[in-house]
Amino acid sequence: MIHLEKGSKKLLNAWAFYDWANSVYALVISSSIFPLYYGALFRIKEIEEIPLFGLSIRSEALISYITAIGFLVVAILSPLLSGIADYLGNKKTFLKFFCYMGSLSCMGLYFFSLDNIIIGLLTYMLALIGFWGSLVFYNSYLPDIAFPEQQDSISAKGYGLGYVGSVILLIINLIMVMKFETFGFENQLKAMQFSFVLVGLWWMGFSQYTYRYLPDYKNGKKIQKQIIFNGFKELQKVWSQLKEIKPLKRYLGAFFVYSMAVQTVMIVAAYFGEKEVAWGSDEKRTMGLIVSILLIQLIAVFGAFITSKASAKFGNIRVLMLINFLWILICIYAYFVVTPNEFYIAASCVGLVMGGIQSLSRSTYSKLIPKTQDTTSFFSFYDVSEKIGIVIGMFLYGYIADITGKMQNAILFLIVFFVVGLILLTRVPKE
Repeated sequence: MIHLEKGSKKLLNAWAFYDWANSVYALVISSSIFPLYYGALFRIKEIEEIPLFGLSIRSEALISYITAIGFLVVAILSPLLSGIADYLGNKKTFLKFFCYMGSLSCMGLYFFSLDNIIIGLLTYMLALIGFWGSLVFYNSYLPDIAFPEQQDSISAKGYGLGYVGSVILLIINLIMVMKFETFGFENQLKAMQFSFVLVGLWWMGFSQYTYRYLPDYKNGKKIQKQIIFNGFKELQKVWSQLKEIKPLKRYLGAFFVYSMAVQTVMIVAAYFGEKEVAWGSDEKRTMGLIVSILLIQLIAVFGAFITSKASAKFGNIRVLMLINFLWILICIYAYFVVTPNEFYIAASCVGLVMGGIQSLSRSTYSKLIPKTQDTTSFFSFYDVSEKIGIVIGMFLYGYIADITGKMQNAILFLIVFFVVGLILLTRVPKE
């Protein structure tokens, strides 16, 4: 490990580069190739529901429920592990653990099938836990390695690198899927399965650059029984401090609500496109959905940096309010989407606001927390809030889609979340 001073360009770039490494999971597994693969398995067998634990569950509701359970596990584990990491000073060790668990699980998705659906869904869940679990410790490094005036730009740079890196791998996967015979695969599904292996290798391989430069704060302490639940005690301390820091408390309330909707949209967008849009053929569906996701990613790079510039001029809260209003308009439009061209328009609009709201939310929280050495505890609180919101959002989305048989109906609930989030943001001091 090389020791670099806080704020140094090399250290900031090394931190941001983990977005390049791990964002391939978010794009390929969460947003594009895996949803296509998952939908194709059900379509090939001509079934829409699957019997599981004595229930008959629609395919889109099933993946929503499993995703929600995965986020619930992350929400429970995060404070436990954060407390241990703060005490031992080894959050880089936890970052590596979740990274390796997630990347290996992505490779394991190569064997995902309806014949072994429970094992496949468990592997999918472990990949999700690995990705989001690592972000708890990754995000907590931000105030440690960057000064307040650097945090907006380096946060945006991280998301930008993530979008570019993941797009590169997705294009490789797209070529591989569309030209499967050239690469020696018997069909598109086999090419998709191999793309999951590439995701794991990319994530694990490129993260080594980040690990080389990120500081380690090991203090030689040994784990003790009372330390195990320190994370929850730290969350209680954070909560008690929130009562004294009104701007942070109000911001977190708004973030909890609107993030619930943002993350749900990002997770289910590909499943919505795969299921509800009239593509005409399987080949057009594959090409159209991946092109849509690429469109989102490329525009999101632009959106993240525009948001960073706008926040410097108008303030973080005002820009977040505008973005929430734009999300409301996008959801209203998405309710009526049927044709591929309509879906492309919706995807472009999502890309514009997606990167901006993520990077700005993270850096706004980083600025609002008080000066402390226990940054992991504050970011654990942030992540637990986000994850519990996602659990609620995904369960509601899956339930509404399941009982109504139409995913568009669930979008109406997301509009409510954005409206409430916008109202709550008006209560946060603008400066």
